[in-house]
Parts: sequence; C-alpha cells; structure tokens
Amino acid sequence: PDDSPVVVNLEEAGAIVVGRSNTPEFSLRYFTENVLRGPTHNPWKRELTPGGSSGGAAAAVALGIGDIAHGNDLGGSLRYPAYACGVATVRPTLGRVPAFNPSSAEDRPPAIQLMSVQGPIAREVRDVKLALAAMAKGDPRDPWWVPAPLEGPAPPVPVRVALVRTPAGHAPHPAVGEALEIAARHLTDAGYAVEEVEPPNLTGVAACWRTILMSELRVLLEPAIREQGSEQINNVYDSYRACAEEPDLESYMRALTARATLLREWGVFLERYPLVLLPVSLSPPLPQGEDLKGPERMRRLMEEQSALYGVNLLGLPAATVPTGLYDGAPLGVQIIAGRFREDLCLAAAEAVEERVGVLAKALWERESAVA
Repeated sequence: PDDSPVVVNLEEAGAIVVGRSNTPEFSLRYFTENVLRGPTHNPWKRELTPGGSSGGAAAAVALGIGDIAHGNDLGGSLRYPAYACGVATVRPTLGRVPAFNPSSAEDRPPAIQLMSVQGPIAREVRDVKLALAAMAKGDPRDPWWVPAPLEGPAPPVPVRVALVRTPAGHAPHPAVGEALEIAARHLTDAGYAVEEVEPPNLTGVAACWRTILMSELRVLLEPAIREQGSEQINNVYDSYRACAEEPDLESYMRALTARATLLREWGVFLERYPLVLLPVSLSPPLPQGEDLKGPERMRRLMEEQSALYGVNLLGLPAATVPTGLYDGAPLGVQIIAGRFREDLCLAAAEAVEERVGVLAKALWERESAVA
C-alpha cells in the first residue's frame, strides 16, 4: 500500500531504485538461499556464502549492480554480508533510521523492535555515509526514530580504541586475527590509540540476545515457519532450537532486565574507549550450507558469530570495512561506537579503507583479466 521510510527517504534524496535482491526465508540465516530464487553466490568464490540475510544486497554492490544497497540487521544481517563480500556498511544505532513495513499485518515483537535496524551497504565508506544521511530523515510512522545529529562532539585526541582479539575468550581463526592486526596497525598509523582491552561481559551479551530472540521466535514466528517455510528453513530452525535453552516467560523477562545492566556497563566502558575494534566473525566467510549440518555445527556457528549478534542486543552502531583477502575471499573487521556516534566508527572505517583500498576494485580487475 505504501513505501517504507527507507525507500521514501532514498528516493527523495535522488536515489534511483533498480531492483530487489535476494534474501533467505524469514531472514533467519547467514546464508542467502530460498526455494523461490535459489542461492546467491559469493562474488569472490561461489562455494562461499555471500552472508545473510542481506546477502543479495552485498553481492550486488560488490559486483557493481548499483552503488548503494539497503539491508537490515537483527543478528548481523548488514555486517556479515558486507564482511563476506568485501564491501562496507554500518549498523546504525536503534532510532537512527526510521523503519516501518506498510505491508505487514502486525508490528514486530518488542525485543526485535529494540534490536533490528535498517542501514546501507556500499563499496566505499563515503557512500555508506552518504546513504546513511539520506536514510536517517525522520518519519512519523516509526515511534523509535530519534532526531539525533549525524555528527557529535569530537572526543579527546588521540581517540582510544579497545582492541578485542579474543571476544568472550574465543580465539578467532588465524586469518581473522591477522585482519584485526592489520586494522589495528592502520588505525595506529592514522593517529588512533589502540589498546588491547576486554569490554564488559561479551559472553553475557551474546547469551542474552539468544534467550530474547529465541523466546520471541518460538512464540510469534515459529507457526509461520512451520506452515509456510520450506524443508530447508525448517531444518535450520530446528538446529537453532536444539542449541538454545527452552524459553519461558521468566527467562525472557530476566534477559530483558539483564539487557539494561549490560547497556549501562557498555555505556560506561565507551566513555573511556569511544571505539571498539573486534572481529565480525571468528571464521572467514563460511562454505555454503554450513548451517544445514545439524545442531552441533549450528552451536559452533553461533559461537563464531557471537561478536556479531551481540551488538544488536546493545543497540550500538557498528561499521564493517574490508582489510584484504585470505585464500581469495574477503576479510574485514567491525568497529563499534557509542549510541548515535556512527560518525566515529565510520571515520575509523574510512581510515582503514584509505590504507587498504576499495576491495571491490580488485574483484573487478580479476574478473576483467579472466574475461
């Protein structure tokens, strides 16, 4: 019946919409495949995921199908596709970009309203900034929208960056660790003060997100998955269920209560360290179909992605920027900032990009050489 605020804002700013890209069923996978359109391949290596749920958006941008794509992020659906496809994005603060789906029969569950945001994907950080500014225009249909300025006060110089090498005590793949070191060196060269520091309770942040999300999915989305979903998405959902605790009202309410404590702890931490540098995922981009290998693999997969979806519980902005290639596929990092300080994490991402270069250009050069 109407356009969403994101589409309205982009078109009013002069954007030309060229099409819609692929997503997984119910947007519930880190892989982009469905029975209607089939799989989206990673532009760098077909056997790898392009990420999800905005995998079609990131793959299209990497290939040059448009300059800007829109995605949303409940558990990493902007940042993981950007990471897997070698492009840039920012997961905005809750309330930065207005959201509303005019064709939805009802509003989303309460915690998903607090953890899901809309944002841009682009090849270059400057275009992420341009798109974010356009998307962020207010819309009365979103009660969460906040008229916050896009630029905040300058923090003390040098800006302190907390480097998190082993989120929640989990060591990343060596190539992911090297990507962190590359980003840390580039930020140091750009004048940032990078220190290895463990932020507050990443284990608790990830566990809280899982409890809240699975509680809402079980009650409000599972009937639709069972009735309308394919065998594939039902298998994925069964694995999610198998590696999560049985939700109940008390655990759901306690997790929502704990969320406020975690937000407070992170707010205090970010006063001292305005930026946090950590992996997007503990693994390089995953092989296609890795979430179809049963509950035990899903349990490990969710551990690998814990630094990704934990940010959603906190409602903080996080930029993702490439750092280079490993075995022919992209790698990158995410940079978290305080609430409504997208300007800080995007400036840091741009400092990394200035030293790495725009990774998509290497993809185009490779494809031109093959052709």
